[in-house]
Amino acid sequence: MEFAGMNYLAVGAAALASFFFGFGYYSLLAKPWVRATGRPEAELKAGGMAKPMIITIICQLFVAFFLAGILGHLGATMMNVQGGLITGAFVWLGFSMTTIAMNCAWQRAKLGLYFIDGGHWLGVLLLQGAVIGAMGV
Repeated sequence: MEFAGMNYLAVGAAALASFFFGFGYYSLLAKPWVRATGRPEAELKAGGMAKPMIITIICQLFVAFFLAGILGHLGATMMNVQGGLITGAFVWLGFSMTTIAMNCAWQRAKLGLYFIDGGHWLGVLLLQGAVIGAMGV
C-alpha cells in the first residue's frame, strides 16, 4: 500500500479521523460558530449538508496526502508520532493560521471565527500528523 514512500492507508485513516474530529468539534461549537459567522442559521442550513461534507472529505484527503508528503521528505527519523505532531503544529501555525487570518481580515469576520476555525485546524493537523507518523511508510 505504498508508492514513493507514501502510505495510502495512513493517508486515508488520517483523513477519516480528521473528518470525524471536525464533525464532533463543530457539533460542540455549532452555536458559537454560527454567531461568529454573522450569518443567519437558516442561510447556513440552506442547500443541505451533503455538498459541504463531500467537499470536506475530499479536502481532508488532500491535506493528509500533502502532510504525509512533507513528513516523508523530512526523512525516516521524523516518521513517528512525535514527528507527526511537530510537523502538524508547524503546518498549522505557518500555513493554516496565517491563511485563516487573511481570510477573516478580508471577510471582516469576527475574531471568534478565527479562533474556532483555527482550533479545528490545529486538531486536524495534530491528529493527521499523529496518525501518519504512527502508521509510517
